[in-house]
Amino acid sequence: MECNPVVWFEIYVQDMDRARKFYEAVLQITLEKLNNPSDLPGLDMWAFPMAMEKSGAGGSLVRMEGVASGGNSTLVYFACEDCAVEASRVTTAGGSIQREKMSIGEYGFIVLAIDTEGNMLGLHSMK
Repeated sequence: MECNPVVWFEIYVQDMDRARKFYEAVLQITLEKLNNPSDLPGLDMWAFPMAMEKSGAGGSLVRMEGVASGGNSTLVYFACEDCAVEASRVTTAGGSIQREKMSIGEYGFIVLAIDTEGNMLGLHSMK
């Protein structure tokens, strides 16, 4: 394989405004509205900031009629300088902490959190 195996991710939500506010507050970013294909009415997508020339995967929040959020087995980890910083914003933004910052040995540290839509997310840092 000549590239990273993950090229895109989607986090399904029920309330787009609430979910956007959560991720923008915790990660201190601004999501960008994506244009909907004309053959998919009722689709609402907001992308995380992407640097196309860099490694890693881009992705978006998605609200689609008939597709529920939460309860899935997909876990997306967001890169952080120190995951404790982003974790400190989770509760204020309407989410909850599932697992406080913990060491994963030589691979750094993680925090597991639950967003406003019931999805679990990971925060990862090397310090």
